[in-house]
Amino acid sequence: MSETSPKIMIEARGLSKFYGPFVAIKDISFTIPEGQIVAFLGPNGAGKSTALRILSGYLSASEGSAYIAGFDIRKERLNAAKRLGYLPENGPLYMDMTPLELLQFFGEVRCLEPDLLAKRITKVTEQCALELVLEKPISKLSKGYQQRVGLAQALLHEPDVLIMDEPTAGLDPNQIRDFRKNIKELGKTKTILLSTHILHEVEPVADRVILIHEGRLVFDGTPAKLKENGSIEEHFYRLTNYGKPTD
Repeated sequence: MSETSPKIMIEARGLSKFYGPFVAIKDISFTIPEGQIVAFLGPNGAGKSTALRILSGYLSASEGSAYIAGFDIRKERLNAAKRLGYLPENGPLYMDMTPLELLQFFGEVRCLEPDLLAKRITKVTEQCALELVLEKPISKLSKGYQQRVGLAQALLHEPDVLIMDEPTAGLDPNQIRDFRKNIKELGKTKTILLSTHILHEVEPVADRVILIHEGRLVFDGTPAKLKENGSIEEHFYRLTNYGKPTD
């Protein structure tokens, strides 16, 4: 009796995005099975955020298609959104709200029943350690706490898939360590795709690395494979042609 293949929770099929003659991403394809934590690597401007916005439904692809938990993000947007939690690099936070008000607002937008919403707010408050700041204005919170609030809203509706764009940007070393712990814990029950250009963030959390450069996929494998016969940094520089002379 053969083992059942894991369910594919994130899929990109030939994704491309053009802005006139400018190519943001070109023909990117990959699949991510249930329960995997994947780091989406690339230099600044490589196209990481563009790809993630397409996968999360915030941007339309020029070519290709994207799927979340089997749902076409373009044709079945609402069904895909129910399975997806998205944490963009900046936001979505309303600085004049408290974390409690923000979570209440997002829960109502997602049409969660009042009893369920109350339970979910309690749960994500605990998961993201927001108890001490729940009724403070978000504008008064540190960057680390603001990031926790953003993660809490992404988790509020209990999604199966979590996509995060540069989730540790601007955090100090202690905050980064706390965020890593959160990701590892969440990875026990969710499929996670997170983008970063910070190489030392990869090994502590990721099962797999997808690396893009100039909008194209140039590596897909384990962190161990990426650093074969050298460091992750060395192979990153090689794959992205860092230091290559220009005309």
